[in-house]
Amino acid sequence: MTLRTLTLLLLCHPILNHGNTATAADPLEVASDFEGASVRVLQIDQNRRSIDFMPGGDPERGWPCWWYFRIDGITPGETVTLRLQGSLASIGNRKPLSSSWAMPTRAAWSEDGTDWQQTDKGGSDDGRMVYTIQPQANSAYVAWGPPFTPATAQTLVDQLSASSPHATAKELCRSRAGRSVPMLYVAEGDREPSRRFGVWVQARQHAWESGSSWVARGFAEWLLSDDPQAAWLRQHAEIFVVPVMDVDNTASGNGGKNAIPHDHNRDWSDQPHWNEVAAAQQNVRQLIEQGRMDVFLDLHNPGPRDPSFFYVLPRDMLGEQAADLRDRFIELAYGAISGIRPAVAMSNTPKVTGPKYHPLWKQISSNWVAMNGNPHTVSLCLETIWNSQRSTTAGYRAVGAALAASVSQFLVEQPAR
Repeated sequence: MTLRTLTLLLLCHPILNHGNTATAADPLEVASDFEGASVRVLQIDQNRRSIDFMPGGDPERGWPCWWYFRIDGITPGETVTLRLQGSLASIGNRKPLSSSWAMPTRAAWSEDGTDWQQTDKGGSDDGRMVYTIQPQANSAYVAWGPPFTPATAQTLVDQLSASSPHATAKELCRSRAGRSVPMLYVAEGDREPSRRFGVWVQARQHAWESGSSWVARGFAEWLLSDDPQAAWLRQHAEIFVVPVMDVDNTASGNGGKNAIPHDHNRDWSDQPHWNEVAAAQQNVRQLIEQGRMDVFLDLHNPGPRDPSFFYVLPRDMLGEQAADLRDRFIELAYGAISGIRPAVAMSNTPKVTGPKYHPLWKQISSNWVAMNGNPHTVSLCLETIWNSQRSTTAGYRAVGAALAASVSQFLVEQPAR
């Protein structure tokens, strides 16, 4: 046997050499038995070290576009290939959801399930999106975007409450499945509630839109920071932050959007189906009755080709005061968010959610609050871009901080309570 032949045999042998110890490569395995996970594995090719998969999830519990799972059996330093196909599940009597909703240009991945980064730009292969990762660990987590589960929300409100005397961890309610819905309450000083502005911030009425929860986190973190604007807001307002509204679908890895009978953001009626919506309405109604429902913000992620933008009611459906105040808030928020560096794509032209938008347009949360609120209420939906290089935990949190600073700047301009 020649030296060249021996070398070729060694290269082709399924043995990987690490230091001075040669061991057979462990088989790749996929795990999804944890909170928020969702996947349907199509094939694992052990020779090519690749995984073919599509989103899991029950289409009756929302759009099947969310995916999140763990890969075990990785040899540290090796390249693992992920081949993503759109879900084939039909939604009611309609055709399957467009695969673009499930296919970010760059996926999220993590070695520990806590610190998330993006893959390189994925490539297209016969209708599939192909990503590669090269972990330095035996396991890695991969997802549509950086996950933010109900447990993450609970940890956030508990940690912020423990670290700040101005924050209190609360429970908005229990979900239909009995899960706790964490909420953060923030107010500083002894100013009477009647002399405080009312601010309500909620995220994740659509469970797959994980980036919105990271925006909520950025909002809450800035609010409790040492920034003088943050201190002013804490002293002059009481602020409620709900990082995850649809906790059940978020926990079970379902999409949430267009769930049966309808999703959380189509549930703002006189008889809500979802416990979270009923509880949020009760809190918001109290602020309205007290004449201090000043700013209501509902946080989402948009379509795969959209930048960040606001959804609004048609101007002619609002009173003149509310319309002018809304436009002023959008001006401030657009300036703050578009000024983030590195840049987060932001449009200064809102989209409209009036009668032509959806049959249940009156039951969309920001519309319901705008139509039932005080004459001065500003009620908006912010859609934060998810399909970009800035759609990271840091990018989302920067948007949340800019949004919170905009709330403070806006309320400084309003008559004192």
